[in-house]
Amino acid sequence: MASPEGLSATDLSALWVTLKLASLTTVLLLLFGTPLAWWLAHSRSRLKPVLESLVALPLVLPPTVLGFYLLVVLGPQGPVGRLLQSFGGQPLAFTFAGLVVGSTLYSLPFVVQPLQAAFTAIGRRPLEVAATLRASPMDRFFSVALPMARPGFLTATVLGFAHTVGEFGVVLMIGGNIPGRTRVLSIAIYDHVEALEYGHAHRLAAALLLSSFLMLLVVYGLNRRRGAIRR
Repeated sequence: MASPEGLSATDLSALWVTLKLASLTTVLLLLFGTPLAWWLAHSRSRLKPVLESLVALPLVLPPTVLGFYLLVVLGPQGPVGRLLQSFGGQPLAFTFAGLVVGSTLYSLPFVVQPLQAAFTAIGRRPLEVAATLRASPMDRFFSVALPMARPGFLTATVLGFAHTVGEFGVVLMIGGNIPGRTRVLSIAIYDHVEALEYGHAHRLAAALLLSSFLMLLVVYGLNRRRGAIRR
């Protein structure tokens, strides 16, 4: 049965799973991606090109490839799946937690790269000035670096959220298509098209298209405004 907005109960369920997945994934990416981006922006280690390549790998790797290897690793016969079962848990394949793991890995460059660029743009001078005022490294990071990198955080948040919302290959491979648990909007659109329900598919696809465009418009608009104020 369809809602007044034209969305069925299964579509609304897919919408809720998608929003929950995108929100949780974005929070995790910001928590883990921020220190990684900071290290990449300031490190001179020989491992830096290796880590940068690993972070950027989802940009060029087919989603089904990443999803397949995650399925192998997190499944019942995989090392992580077996480890979890040995402690009385269950494998992460075809669960919401598995979706979070896959989405976090697949959306990693969309958060880390904008943050790395923002930290790099700050330069060393503001941090050196703060150090001369006896600010600790932690204080320099939170009082100087984070406020100056705010546009990068906005971009990273929007890109990470929007990219997670639009995922298909990874979430299908690692999560399957379980209504109410792992069925997200991109899979719901595919199901409607497969069933020749183009009207339902159009409503969902148009909503995703419009919301993604508006999020990007807000990001570019705010960044442009900040750039004009600085000039």
